[in-house]
Amino acid sequence: MTAQEIALKSYELFKNGDMAGIKALCHDDYTMTLNGMHVLSGTYHGADSFIQDMLANIPAALPNFSLEVIDSFGSEDGSKAFTILDAKADGLKAVFGHYMRCEDDKLIEFIAFDDSQKMAHAMQAVV
Repeated sequence: MTAQEIALKSYELFKNGDMAGIKALCHDDYTMTLNGMHVLSGTYHGADSFIQDMLANIPAALPNFSLEVIDSFGSEDGSKAFTILDAKADGLKAVFGHYMRCEDDKLIEFIAFDDSQKMAHAMQAVV
């Protein structure tokens, strides 16, 4: 699969709450970076950290959170993807951009260019 196909699959798995499926898409050296100054911000090393320390905390931080893919495109060599998404939660309506890079048919890097200011406002907290 190309990075674009893997990225789109990851959003489908996230929407369905399939954390085992997300973990299966991740490389052993996976890192995810979420910029900002709020409780979800940081760099997560490994799929377990990403799932347990970030994804698992979304419901408490951003109730009723959802993502909808608006557009996506991949690099010519198939190793990179960029996705534009509508993000919604209680108190949040924003457009996010996500970059993903694959190696050995697995996600190895994910950088979320999310609107961290709107996220922090929706969480009513900045750390």
